[in-house]
Amino acid sequence: MKIIGTGSAHPSLTLTNDMLAEFLDTSDEWIVSRTGIKQRQIISDEKLKDLAIEAAKDALKKSGMEAWQLDYIICSNVVNEYVTPSLSCLIHDGIDAKCPCVDINAACSGFLYALQIAEAYQKAGIAKNILIVCAEEPTRMVDWSDRRTCVLFGDGAGAVVVTEGDALKAIKVTNTSKTDVLYEERKLEPTPYIKKDEKNVPLQMKGQEVFKSAVSSSIKDICDVVDESNMQLEDVDHFILHQANLRIVEAVCNLLKQDPAKFPHNVELYGNTSSASIPMLLDEMNMRGELKDGDKLVFSAFGAGFTTGACVIEWHA
Repeated sequence: MKIIGTGSAHPSLTLTNDMLAEFLDTSDEWIVSRTGIKQRQIISDEKLKDLAIEAAKDALKKSGMEAWQLDYIICSNVVNEYVTPSLSCLIHDGIDAKCPCVDINAACSGFLYALQIAEAYQKAGIAKNILIVCAEEPTRMVDWSDRRTCVLFGDGAGAVVVTEGDALKAIKVTNTSKTDVLYEERKLEPTPYIKKDEKNVPLQMKGQEVFKSAVSSSIKDICDVVDESNMQLEDVDHFILHQANLRIVEAVCNLLKQDPAKFPHNVELYGNTSSASIPMLLDEMNMRGELKDGDKLVFSAFGAGFTTGACVIEWHA
């Protein structure tokens, strides 16, 4: 596998910490000191499917590939306006593709899971050219009176086009049964036979447990894939981590004893965009010319479940 195109799309509305302080018991200093987040882009009059389609078209354009040349579309998404059809079907329609498509939900780890699925499809001869789109609107999952959660998230979409190659050196995904540390429940449509009590529960998070699990799992996953690639940590040019919280990125960097310059971040501008965060950051770096041919990249993510994943991939300009 190798990545041949990147893309991203963002909502138009910028929500600053000061704007949040107008209706929450919070402040810019309180949010920045705990998360590093200064602002985020959130959906207002857009639809997530339109951002997903925009990111997909962006990645296709940069790859030099047309939609009809795609063999598969994989979309990572937790929540959007549509229950059915899937978001991947809406992307398929929006770019006029001719291939099969499927959605996955591995929460914030979805990009790593999608990469592993894409690699398996390529190795099995099922597909060669695959579009991966991660499109998320976690701002629709939170209680906007809860300053512990609503200040963390932003919306957006990131995409990559991958084809056959030997750039992917190692990849792993995992799951640890910690379903109660980060979750949301939704009430479904009633039937005449439902006897159980159901209710909507906005996103619930045990912050300290998430932080500890995120740091420990990221370090283990990163060390595992680097070792599997017969590399040393010092050989890695960029550690591109899920942008959940700048303090998590800093903690991983410090515990791995690596140069902070090797840990790019944009969480301060976009907040936690769930599975979209890594491909969004990758596209930014690509557009700024920060990725050089032959660079060794590590992707690492964690999410509700508790899902995790990491990979080592070589960049080809």
